[in-house]
Amino acid sequence: MKISTKGRYALRMIYDLALHNEDGYVSLKDIADRQNISKKYLEQIVPLLHRSGILKTNRGNRGGYMLSQSPSDYTVGDILRATEGSLAPVACLEFEPNECPRVKECSTLYIWEGLYKAVNDYLDSITVQDILDKTIAGGDYCI
Repeated sequence: MKISTKGRYALRMIYDLALHNEDGYVSLKDIADRQNISKKYLEQIVPLLHRSGILKTNRGNRGGYMLSQSPSDYTVGDILRATEGSLAPVACLEFEPNECPRVKECSTLYIWEGLYKAVNDYLDSITVQDILDKTIAGGDYCI
């Protein structure tokens, strides 16, 4: 499993919005400038985050984007699943129930299930608020 640029940039965008949560709606241009990400690339990410309910949008003169909920309500896993889709290490784990014809006799399935669980448990244990707190405390999350 490899997290794409889309997932990494989405996390940076959400982090930026969380950092400026008190400012109300934030323009995509401001996010792009602060995060050194192409505005065009962020425009491709916004619909994924909006569709998943993570972002609120507002059009017009004071338009822009803001988080739908508190930064503590979003995990890194939420953001990556919204942009990357499944985080499953193998295709047969992408859907429940597992419909692989070899599921009953697959001797390596437990390995992939364990990896999938570890990845999800870890990514779901870190909230956007945790990233903010670590940054404020002087640590650094490199996204």
